[in-house]
Amino acid sequence: MTRPLNLCDLDFTDLHSDDEKDVLAPRGLGAGIPPPPPPLGGGMVMPPPMMPPCLVPPPMFSYGGYGAGSLTNSVNSSLNGSVNGELVNGNNTIKKNKKTVKLFWKEVREDMIPQVVGKTIWDELPNANVDTQKLEHLFESRAKDLMTKKQQELNKSKEVIVLDHKRSNAINIAMTKLPPPRAIKTAILKMDATVVTREGIDKLLNMLPTDEERGKIQEAQMSNPELPLGSAEQFLLTLASISELGARLKLWAFRLDFDNCEKEIAEPLMDLKQGIEILRQNRTFRCILSTLLSVGIFLNGAPVKGFQIEYLSKVPEVKDTVHKHSLLHHLCHMVMESSSDTSDLYSEIGPITRASKADFTDLAHNLTQLETECKASWDRLKLIAKHDCAPQLKQKLVDFLADCAERIIILQIVHRRVMNRYRKFLLWLGMPQHSVAESKPNEFCRNLSEFALEYRTTRERVQQQLEKKANHRERNKTRGKLIIDMAKFKTKETKEDVADAELKQLLGTPSADQADGTLTWRRRRAEQLRSPIARQSEEQFTDGDDEILESLVKTATKASGTRTTPRERKRTRHADRKSLKRSRTREGFTIERAPSP
Repeated sequence: MTRPLNLCDLDFTDLHSDDEKDVLAPRGLGAGIPPPPPPLGGGMVMPPPMMPPCLVPPPMFSYGGYGAGSLTNSVNSSLNGSVNGELVNGNNTIKKNKKTVKLFWKEVREDMIPQVVGKTIWDELPNANVDTQKLEHLFESRAKDLMTKKQQELNKSKEVIVLDHKRSNAINIAMTKLPPPRAIKTAILKMDATVVTREGIDKLLNMLPTDEERGKIQEAQMSNPELPLGSAEQFLLTLASISELGARLKLWAFRLDFDNCEKEIAEPLMDLKQGIEILRQNRTFRCILSTLLSVGIFLNGAPVKGFQIEYLSKVPEVKDTVHKHSLLHHLCHMVMESSSDTSDLYSEIGPITRASKADFTDLAHNLTQLETECKASWDRLKLIAKHDCAPQLKQKLVDFLADCAERIIILQIVHRRVMNRYRKFLLWLGMPQHSVAESKPNEFCRNLSEFALEYRTTRERVQQQLEKKANHRERNKTRGKLIIDMAKFKTKETKEDVADAELKQLLGTPSADQADGTLTWRRRRAEQLRSPIARQSEEQFTDGDDEILESLVKTATKASGTRTTPRERKRTRHADRKSLKRSRTREGFTIERAPSP
């Protein structure tokens, strides 16, 4: 396949054929080391194989290189079989003066790594020096200080609860859809959309702590310093520690929503502009209006210059008094007869259909709201700048708001000019000025789109009727006549006719219009059953001069084949059977033999 690996706006061309290999696919053992045998019965496990004397043992941890208490991966010290003399009884355990906290991780083992992988990241890590004495002091295990599970449960039940049950439950449910509380504060200060999504911002706006709640939580914390706060109370206290939280969240939401808001305003305006241009130049639309105007002038009996476009929605409702067909049906007939190159109109006015689904009243309101939000965002930025705000983030916000202000001005210009062009278009269609002022673009576009859809449906129905009439006329040309020359009446062959002819040729059956001299099965069978004398006579006497001799031979052969004795009529097997007469009485059925004739 020569097509590049590009999906939407994503580039996957760095994936080559080498990535087709599956490292998890089963492989043959080959020259590799065979797998170890299964363990023996009784729970005994086979000992590991002996290490050849030529191989060097794996390196071990050693102290050295950074003071007397530093830990490093040193190969030289591991060759001596000791770690500065700190290994206990030759085991791979490091001697420590204090018991430390353990890390319960899963070890990376050499026997679990397939050979095709080769080196791992653990083979390529650089040497790291750590202060073991400091680690021993910091992570000393203090078993006496650990509380039992019962004590932990008792202390857990003793929490400072200030909020009411409904508010606390709502906050706890919202916290499940948010990142950890310790990461939320940093994400809000940096406006990091990778941590908190747009949905998360809405949840935070609904959970903003009030001054009363913050005061109650702080008072309860000061009165009970030894008890922890509840999860909801702690979360609200964390949010309350962020300066100008509401202003930050609203500015952040405006920053994320601006592109979508701009798109929702610009796209309907573009559809309306393109739809107006299409209708101005569309030939089908002009032919429909012209034909309908001529029909209306004749039916009304008075010449007029034009009619209001809104009347198009009533055209399907007018019906004739003879066939009860709609006026739109006859209009399609007339347009197709007068202008055969016209279209169905609906497929050419896609922008009008899309513009009919947008509410331009809401669009103007959204544009005004966008301008108001932009101005309010400037005020919010001023409030944020008074507190802790990174200079880089502040500059980004200033540039963003300045760009938004320019784009909003452009949107207003585009909206104003498109609406003016729409009003000029309505005046061009002959609509009065008071109607133009009250007209809504989405309603106007909906009327045109619905009429175009009705026109397309009726036009397809008219085309089907015309095709049926044409086929009927073609059939009437050959009705009641003896067809000799099929080529004169033969229509264009279809795929089914071609396939049928090929199948007949394959089976040896002659087609209806081309005889190849071959006989059908019945005719061949009848020819074989004929007497050899008759076939020989037909082959020998084919000349016109020997007609008399030929007739004599045929008469002789027929006479020899006639029967001398008359043929007896074959009697049926049941000819001697007597008929039985069944009679029904009250006592039952009785069978009487019929009298013989």
